[in-house]
Amino acid sequence: MKLILLGAPGAGKGTQAEILSAKLGIPTISTGTILRTAIKEGTPIGLKAKSYMDDGHLVPDELIIGIVAERLEQDDCAQGYILDGVPRTIGQAEALNAAGVFFDHVLSIEIADQVIEQRMEGRRVCSQCGTPYHLTARPPKQEGICDACGGPLMQRDDDKPETVHKRLKVYHDETEPLKGYYEAKGILLHIENQATIEGTSKVIMEALGF
Repeated sequence: MKLILLGAPGAGKGTQAEILSAKLGIPTISTGTILRTAIKEGTPIGLKAKSYMDDGHLVPDELIIGIVAERLEQDDCAQGYILDGVPRTIGQAEALNAAGVFFDHVLSIEIADQVIEQRMEGRRVCSQCGTPYHLTARPPKQEGICDACGGPLMQRDDDKPETVHKRLKVYHDETEPLKGYYEAKGILLHIENQATIEGTSKVIMEALGF
């Protein structure tokens, strides 16, 4: 099964992608993870992407599509995959289509901006291994310390309030139109955000027919 997860930054796409990946036995392709790895390693693509991400802007299409196309050629994607974080624009969607990348379903997680703002303020990530946490929804056992490796937790620049506002505006202006694009293709599924991670996951599985 080939899926896209759509939704505003902070809608829970990454968390739901992990759950879907485990249940369906297909990999999650997260452009955020790929980009952060490139940034950490100081690759040319990483350095280019960092300047855009630090300002809360979208990374240019040619960088994103190139990264994704390379990843989808790997053997673990042969039986399907879940795209999280791409496409973010109709231009990217058309580029993926032109590259012969097609999808069975596009899941759009629907959630209010004010809920997202509250969520993002509590996000933390391990500065050493990248394990994600949330101060209320998924807190570490010891405050400020990663359960997995003992590294210090940090708030990413793109989770800070001023950047969150910018990212939400970019989402509404540039990414939300994708819902109409995929609805016209007959593959869009609206997923209403639930009070718990498990609740949203249940709605997704039901929408997919499981």
